[in-house]
Amino acid sequence: MKKRFYLIPIIIVLAALAVRIGILIAKGSGDKKRQNQMASVAVEVDSVRFGPIREIREFTGSVYPYNQYVVAPKVSGRVIEIRKRIGDRVSPGELIARIDDAEYQQAVREAEANLKIAVAAVADARSQLELARDQKERMESLRAKELASNAEVDGAVSDFSAKESRYRLAEAQVEQREASLESSKIRFGYTRLTASRAGYIGERFVDEGSLLAPNAAVVSIIEIGSIIVRTTITERDYRLISPGQPADVTVDAFASRVFSGRVARIAPMLLENSRVAQMEVEVRNDSLLLKPGMFARVRVMIASKTRAQIVPARSIVNRNGETGIYMVPGNESIARYVPVKTGIATPDLTEILSPVLEGRAVTLGQHLLEDGSPVLLPNSSSGKAPDPAKGTKEKSGT
Repeated sequence: MKKRFYLIPIIIVLAALAVRIGILIAKGSGDKKRQNQMASVAVEVDSVRFGPIREIREFTGSVYPYNQYVVAPKVSGRVIEIRKRIGDRVSPGELIARIDDAEYQQAVREAEANLKIAVAAVADARSQLELARDQKERMESLRAKELASNAEVDGAVSDFSAKESRYRLAEAQVEQREASLESSKIRFGYTRLTASRAGYIGERFVDEGSLLAPNAAVVSIIEIGSIIVRTTITERDYRLISPGQPADVTVDAFASRVFSGRVARIAPMLLENSRVAQMEVEVRNDSLLLKPGMFARVRVMIASKTRAQIVPARSIVNRNGETGIYMVPGNESIARYVPVKTGIATPDLTEILSPVLEGRAVTLGQHLLEDGSPVLLPNSSSGKAPDPAKGTKEKSGT
């Protein structure tokens, strides 16, 4: 009985030891399983290259004519002729439309007649003035010989002054009539509506027979030998773009064609409600393919390098506010995290300013990696890196 009592502690110790050994075996199996899982991370890699890169900003806007104005009369009247329709080309000074000018012609004739009357009145006043001057001089001569009284001399002088004033008034009336005639001719000229600049008829607002008031629009004329694309730029891009920079313009109507232009003007202020500034791009339009009102896309190159260290843009990662990249060095099958300083960035490529990278960049699967994580490369289920000479871009197998 005592012998059995002494065996109980030995059994308990052996049981505890067996439990401990089981726990260690289970833990070892878990660690081995996790290691196998880490080693099986499949990634996609791409090479680091040196080559040209350009950073381009794209904006959207609308096409506007280089110049646009409305032809309108300065006088009222009925339209008796319009010589142009939409799309017609016009030259400077070319007649566009005519207003009934009978009333204005009559006003010119009346003004000419009034001028003739005023000229005749001047001739009569000049004749009367000369007679009064001769009479004054004769009275003054007789008075010197004491053959005429002072009263007769004073009368002659007074009459001469009156005739001189009348002559001056007649001359002023001639000037007034001349000005009136000139005004009548100007109003008569307003009945002929002409183009002040070359261009094309963009809109026609009235037809023959319409009764127009002063400043009523007849046609609009647009100049499209050059066009302007108006767009807006954000505060972020404002410092990167300046007048004179080349710009490429495309429109949906001619999607495969690129029109070359330049940044002509940038507003010196940003709109407070939207924080954008207006920008105008001028484009030569000798082919006349670009039409006002078209939707346009503007591409402006803001930076470029002929040789830069570049990687695919999707290989860049951010960790705790730091920019970096996972690299697979040499023939290894381990991913190393490398902090980098980036430069020019495009949707497809990113410039790496520093450091100089060696190996291949991980472009897919970065979210599963940590520094030192084993990776599974294409055609390498054992974890060995493939030969880089077989291709620059590699994908993992499934």
